[in-house]
Amino acid sequence: MAYARSWRLFRRMQLTLVAVAGLIYAVAAIEAWRRVPGTGEALKLLRTAIFPGAFLIVSGGLILFVPALSRLMTAHLWTSYRFGYGQSVISVLAGVGLVLLLAGVVFWRIAGAAHGGRDPAGALAAFASGLGLLIAQAVLLRRIEADPKLGRLIED
Repeated sequence: MAYARSWRLFRRMQLTLVAVAGLIYAVAAIEAWRRVPGTGEALKLLRTAIFPGAFLIVSGGLILFVPALSRLMTAHLWTSYRFGYGQSVISVLAGVGLVLLLAGVVFWRIAGAAHGGRDPAGALAAFASGLGLLIAQAVLLRRIEADPKLGRLIED
């Protein structure tokens, strides 16, 4: 099935945000593991992967498996698409720029913790929660494509 160019651009923007956020999270977790002082490997694993991973699963899972939240997020995605978000260079740069800004906060917290500041586990968990939402949005895009009513509206 061939989709309209505007839909392909919108979907590509959503997938780009997932990829960028995923790569940033991986680099941030590695950087936190390397720089943040810890009392042991198990504690570092908890703070950089296990707790943030749980937040990612919960935030994405709530959107995907709670029907009311799924409908709200699908309506948000559909409205964003219909108003042209993600279909121009400026809107894609704005989305990626926001992810990079949030990543800057995470890396700032990591740098602070390396010098005796607060632990960055909360910032990592918050970023992972956002990544979970982005992944859920990407999954919901496939559901929109499979929907008989909405699918017809995005076909070429």
